Amino acid sequence: MILLGSHRILVQGVTGRQGTFWTSEMIKYGAAVVGGVNPRKAGTSHLGLPVFASAREMTGKFDVALMFVPPLSAKTAAIDACEAGAKLVICLAEHIPTHDVMEMLAGAKANGCRIAGPNTAGLVTPGQTFAGIMPAFNSRIFKAGGIGVISRSGSLGALACLNLTRSGMGQSAFFGVGGDPMIGTTTREALEMFDRDERTSAVVICGEIGGSAEEEAAEYAQGMRKPVAAFIAGRSSPPGKKMGHAGAIVDGGRGGYASKRRALESAGVPVADLPSELPALISGAGS
Repeated sequence: MILLGSHRILVQGVTGRQGTFWTSEMIKYGAAVVGGVNPRKAGTSHLGLPVFASAREMTGKFDVALMFVPPLSAKTAAIDACEAGAKLVICLAEHIPTHDVMEMLAGAKANGCRIAGPNTAGLVTPGQTFAGIMPAFNSRIFKAGGIGVISRSGSLGALACLNLTRSGMGQSAFFGVGGDPMIGTTTREALEMFDRDERTSAVVICGEIGGSAEEEAAEYAQGMRKPVAAFIAGRSSPPGKKMGHAGAIVDGGRGGYASKRRALESAGVPVADLPSELPALISGAGS
């Protein structure tokens, strides 16, 4: 699901330092934040928002749960939000135990909820709303427009948006899928969402070495009418060495830069050597 200004956001861990800072920025930006969760401060108010002991106390009164919670608390918070009727749970934390992530994803599926992350920087819809730790309020980076941006990395996604904005191309939305090996919403699923979105005229994919996310997205992109361009980070990374994100590890030829680039280009998706080339590629991809 693409985040919209009409979506009501519940912030789990709202009273912490990061939760406080980013929730404050979200409210100033115009995001519809309706409350927060902290069991130890239930019944109080924070940033002018009511604080609850659990998401279940807000059942039916929010659409999106944003999690500023530590890794070992992520499973409980995510399942609480899913069972309270969240349509989307945004999980910022990384280093969540694998079995916990599996339970989170199972809980989301059982309740008809989608998870963004773990290890996502969040979602942005320029001019409307944002949820997470992306600088939506920086007009040099984000600008309303028609390009959908998908990224495993928050910093790489911000760089792609910066280059698009500098070239006069705004974004319909930014979707951070997350950099962990096991995530909820995949790059392909995010691409499908942008393909269906009437506000999106073209899509940029910011990928990384490791896993098969970009190859799977390439299979779908081959049948799209909307232009798609991509950048893959990690071209010079040595095989077998973990680089940055937990998902950025190459085993032999699988998940390597060459295989990802080959899959995308075979599907008609031009791949930039540098992020600064993305505006020109996305402009040319539709011609």
